[in-house]
Amino acid sequence: MSGVNIRKAAIVGCGFVGSSSAFTLMESGLFSELVLIDVDKERAQGEALDISHGLPFAKPMRIYAGDYSDIADASIIIITAGAGQKPGETRLDLVRKNLNIFKSIIPQITEYNTEGILLIVANPVDILTYAAAKISGFPSNRVFGSGTVLDTARLKYLIGEHLEVDSRNVHACIIGEHGDSEIAAWSSANVAGVPLNDFCEMRGYYDHDESMARLHERVKNSAYEIIEKKKATYYGIARSVRRICEAIVRDEKSILPVSGVQDGNSGIEGIEGVALSLPAIVGKNGLEYRVQVSLDENEEKALRESAATLKSVLDAEMGE
Repeated sequence: MSGVNIRKAAIVGCGFVGSSSAFTLMESGLFSELVLIDVDKERAQGEALDISHGLPFAKPMRIYAGDYSDIADASIIIITAGAGQKPGETRLDLVRKNLNIFKSIIPQITEYNTEGILLIVANPVDILTYAAAKISGFPSNRVFGSGTVLDTARLKYLIGEHLEVDSRNVHACIIGEHGDSEIAAWSSANVAGVPLNDFCEMRGYYDHDESMARLHERVKNSAYEIIEKKKATYYGIARSVRRICEAIVRDEKSILPVSGVQDGNSGIEGIEGVALSLPAIVGKNGLEYRVQVSLDENEEKALRESAATLKSVLDAEMGE
């Protein structure tokens, strides 16, 4: 990314998710420049001013409202713009509205920036990641979505709460769609290197199937529960955006379950022609390497079904 400034990012969309992400990035100290873009320019200006007033307590940087010409040298362009999920709606219900928004946004981005990374956060993130890749024409390593990074964090949090152990020592992953067909990869889950079921028994839990089903349902329903109670989710996903940006800016080579366009190299038959989440190495070049995960037979079947669900939506809405 020789033509971009690794210390500059842009956020397109200044709703709850965009503004919360901007706030977390201000606190992170990762960037020296952050431009906020929204169709409501007054909103973008207000958010930039409000967040900037916290800078005396953080690291020096410039935060301002701008337009698409201001993203020419941004290394990461975070797209949160789109209609929000309403109570009773699934993420896939948002497809048509947000696809139309992306058909307007992406060409305006690529008019000024062809070397940065597109980080898709708007929902349904897998469908929109695929659309962004096709519309932009960017290489697949530079267009990916936040995917199941937040779902995975929710799973780790709930397992940690269940076992009364630091969630940072929990190694478990949600894969597939960021949505109702997502899969918990239980077969590879562990706590500090100890297989999950063994650790559960160390803590006095033996009803593994019931516990795993209950925890997975809580992960899947987390967003619905939050939306029902407070109309939107934004803090968790904002922290996920910060985590992904850290991996890129610091070239951490972190393994994160981001959503990327699958090209048949996942090691699992039938996983191609869609964007969904599988663990990948994320660094300064974006999605740098896809990690072939070890899944049991049931998990592989569920992942293929998740891919088929997403493919049916793409076929209907994009003619794929």
